[in-house]
Amino acid sequence: MLDAAIKNQLQAYLGKVSHDVEIIASLDNGEKSQEMRSMLQEIAALSPRLTYRESQDDNERKPSFALNRAGSDIGVRFAGIPMGHEFTSLVLALLQVGGHPPKASDDVLEQIRNLEGEYVFETYISLSCQNCPEVVQALNLMSVINPNIRHTMIDGALFQDEVNARQIMAVPTLFVNGQNFGQGRMELEEILAKIDTGATAREAAKIAKKEVFDVLIVGGGPAGASAAIYAARKGIRTGVVAERFGGQVLDTLSIENFISVKETEGPKLAAALEQHVREYDVDIMNLQRAVALIPGELIEVTLESGASLKARSVVISTGARWRELNVPGEKEYRNKGVAYCPHCDGPLFKGKRVAVVGGGNSGVEAAIDLAGVVGHVTLLEFDSKLRADEVLQRKLRSLPNVTVITDAQTTEVTGDGSKVNGMRYVARKSGEAKSLALEGIFVQIGLLPNTDWLKGTVALSNRGEIEVDAKGQTSVPGVFAAGDVTTVPYKQIIIAMGEGSKAALGAFDHLIRTSAPAELEQKLAA
Repeated sequence: MLDAAIKNQLQAYLGKVSHDVEIIASLDNGEKSQEMRSMLQEIAALSPRLTYRESQDDNERKPSFALNRAGSDIGVRFAGIPMGHEFTSLVLALLQVGGHPPKASDDVLEQIRNLEGEYVFETYISLSCQNCPEVVQALNLMSVINPNIRHTMIDGALFQDEVNARQIMAVPTLFVNGQNFGQGRMELEEILAKIDTGATAREAAKIAKKEVFDVLIVGGGPAGASAAIYAARKGIRTGVVAERFGGQVLDTLSIENFISVKETEGPKLAAALEQHVREYDVDIMNLQRAVALIPGELIEVTLESGASLKARSVVISTGARWRELNVPGEKEYRNKGVAYCPHCDGPLFKGKRVAVVGGGNSGVEAAIDLAGVVGHVTLLEFDSKLRADEVLQRKLRSLPNVTVITDAQTTEVTGDGSKVNGMRYVARKSGEAKSLALEGIFVQIGLLPNTDWLKGTVALSNRGEIEVDAKGQTSVPGVFAAGDVTTVPYKQIIIAMGEGSKAALGAFDHLIRTSAPAELEQKLAA
């Protein structure tokens, strides 16, 4: 099942295992069980530290398997075959259960060890979801560090009865001790903050004690990362405060237009960005949401946690988010049939009827992607024609299970109280109200800049974007902006990176023309 190259690479990794690991499979006579047996036996043969056996426990999901450290309570479970995006989760679990130290800070590891109580986590995933491995790997790590924490990854496509019974319509979806814990991408620190209720207050107290920054970057996407590197290279005190480091790149599946890199994936690029930033003396404050900007000689940024930071200059790079339909029913059925990521959530709608709203590149690409999984796709476009590239339109028209409706204004998402059952729209030319029976709706109608917290402070365009000049300067002295949050056209990763570096250079130029950086002031005072 595993090719020779993967086996060789995996065998090299398994050389780092220092404790014996038991692979215990729970199987039936199905085809997936046979695939799992074959894969696990191949893996077990790669290291003398690994042993394989099968359990007759009827209480376990079939097919599934556990990785247990011999002679201890440490272990994780996979209900499904962790290939695709989840193969890395399997490799890391083998290493960590086998005693190889996880890559996490000492503070985080200590926080996990000190958690009190019993936690049984279940994570429903799809193998095509690029956000799911982050959650799976975080919870696997927690279960290795603290034996009172257990975790099972569950492939939603393989256990459809559970998905339907629990009304799961978005991945990853987490349960803890049988109760819904949340949906969507979550970092390790974010999961810990939800469990450890005192963590937010402790982090806010630490942030409040920080000294004044020369440059404070708000936002950790490509623009923010680039700004941080360029500022830090000037030798000035640099900080990054971000709601989630990586930004919207974390939700991007395939990236094929990043010059010099033929192809990569969003989470992989986001990890590389963070690693590069950490090569410099940059204070990264992740999982912190900015709620206010207060101009002054020292610019203040207030955070949702109650803490605040002060800086001599600020670069705003808070990016953008998916634009919503803003129709009745959308919010009520979010993650209950209304979705925004076809790559992540598409497999949960296997064989079902779905709609895609939006006829641009993202909408047409979503429809093409979904057509290979679902029963039927209806694409609705407000305009009289699709706006996607012609090559994508030709591909779309070739698919037998896709219907395209133009001049369609979505007016309502309908449901039965627990999940989506359809949508209503108006045919704009005739004014006739129509409805569609559906199980899922994927919204792909563009982006909104994350500037709600800035209204009344910096000048915004009629689209809510921050107005900037050629150097990235905003209407407020000392405040710069870069990336998708600004009026700069063409929202692309590579453009955001260039704008981020330009804004950092603009901020440095502002500093040297208005006041000496903190380090220089100290030297002069001495």
